[in-house]
Amino acid sequence: MQSALSAAARSAAMGAGAKAWSRVATSCAGMGLWRAVMTAAASVSPAMSAPASRGRGVSCLLARALDDKPASAMSALNGCAPTHLRRGLHASPAWRYAEAMNQHRDVPHNTEETPFDFTDENYTKIAELLKKYPSNYKSSAVIPALDLAQRQCGGWLPLAAMNKVANVLEMAPMRVYEVATFYTMYNREKIGKYNIQVCTTTPCMIRGGYEVLKACEEYLGIKVGGDTPDGLFHLMEVECLGACVNAPMVQINDDFYEDLTPESTVKVLKSFQEGKPLPYGPQNGRHTCVGPQGKTTLFEEPSGPSAPNLDA
Repeated sequence: MQSALSAAARSAAMGAGAKAWSRVATSCAGMGLWRAVMTAAASVSPAMSAPASRGRGVSCLLARALDDKPASAMSALNGCAPTHLRRGLHASPAWRYAEAMNQHRDVPHNTEETPFDFTDENYTKIAELLKKYPSNYKSSAVIPALDLAQRQCGGWLPLAAMNKVANVLEMAPMRVYEVATFYTMYNREKIGKYNIQVCTTTPCMIRGGYEVLKACEEYLGIKVGGDTPDGLFHLMEVECLGACVNAPMVQINDDFYEDLTPESTVKVLKSFQEGKPLPYGPQNGRHTCVGPQGKTTLFEEPSGPSAPNLDA
């Protein structure tokens, strides 16, 4: 049975038609025979058989099935698909953004020869950072050192800055590149002065995160990943920022603006345009994360941790 399905899947994947592929993909998914689908993917492109690309490769093939019978195919996928396959079909915005930035391309303002050196102030900060780690593990400071470099460059991380971090921390440049391309918080291209990061993960989504994102796009006249012509704003869609209790929220540079509506979002953006940013935090009048009913449990400062009487 599995070999027959593998052959059918391979035939469909090679161009036998969307309907045939839909039937095969749905059957394989429903019976849990994902090896058949993997075989079809590998036959179309040997590169798809590599573990790192398997999920994305099969996802591309299965997407053809969704064009024909989305309901039945998705039902099967949701019930039986391996986790990495479901993630491939519904790639998160942060993952998509990171994928677009994982290769360096020389441009006039970003080459190995582009001048960069830390300021005296930042060299002092790096020296303080290194005191936290053993002298033979300077590489432990790579993440905060890259953050310092990005801040010094105005919110982005050029190749020359990464090379300088490698030199200061006595690391192979490739090790620094690996860190800089793994974390989506490092911006590999120039961005606007104010980096607007709109959270659309589940808590923010059900509280209006996409409406907040739409308000940003419409007011600024840009799409996700774009910059305003005046270089003032850059817009990103990101994963959870950790302020779920006050959803929906956005992060603008280092500050959280919470409990937003489309209207209050535009008000916040206007305040940045006018050079008088509104105070960060909840924008609906609430204090920290206290609900509309007020305090219900902690009516006084909590006591510190207790310990047994060690002298007894």
